[in-house]
Amino acid sequence: MPSMQGDDFSKSVTYLCQHDDEGALGIIINKPHTMTMRAIFDQLSLTAVSEEVADTHLFMGGPVQPERGFVLHTPVGSWDSTLPVNDELALTSSKDILEAIAQNRGPEKWMVALGYAGWAAGQLEQEIQRNAWLHGEAEQHIIFEEPIMQRWELAGHRIGVDISLMSTDAGHC
Repeated sequence: MPSMQGDDFSKSVTYLCQHDDEGALGIIINKPHTMTMRAIFDQLSLTAVSEEVADTHLFMGGPVQPERGFVLHTPVGSWDSTLPVNDELALTSSKDILEAIAQNRGPEKWMVALGYAGWAAGQLEQEIQRNAWLHGEAEQHIIFEEPIMQRWELAGHRIGVDISLMSTDAGHC
């Protein structure tokens, strides 16, 4: 929501990858990191066959474990450490997918985020009740294809909301 200011989630679009009785895990998809894939490849002693891939920006996936990398991708595939999100998307945190991306043998669509957004059991539900978040169905084109700086507004439009017209004040009857 527009009222969320001054923290890691201000104007963020967070794709929820897991949400159950134990809590929730998501990746912020609209906050580019200053680092590129080249830094990851250098750290892992990998050589990218494509400058375009090496120069791809990472994302700040969230405030939890910002030193850890996560690849949000499609198709799901069969990587070493993968959390299938649905039939089309998965979240992978193993080196094998990074090796494949460096060699242009990775998933069709992908983004790499450092860190993730995490909520304890019931925490996200409480934040939604306090009007901290809008929520709706995700669309792959917003995650992977739309310009990064337009994703917040586009996610709002996806659920029928013009975020620029929303007030920062909220309340319940």
